Amino acid sequence: MCKIPVIDLSATGQNIARLRIEAGMSVKDLQDIFGFANPQAIYKWQNGLCLPTLDNLVILAAALGVGLDEIVVYRAACA
Repeated sequence: MCKIPVIDLSATGQNIARLRIEAGMSVKDLQDIFGFANPQAIYKWQNGLCLPTLDNLVILAAALGVGLDEIVVYRAACA
């Protein structure tokens, strides 16, 4: 039975990119909000290579004006 939720990295990354664009923000804007020296982490998030840490996810949601559940995409996985 498949009931264990797993975060879909690719779909979550697509959400981050879409929500950023809908908010009228550039990657550079997010880079400045987070105080990152370079934008690599944001590109990794958007490309589904990794997820923001929980504290960065909270900041991202606030910056984009959405809830966490609007960013993270889950799918069912088999145990």
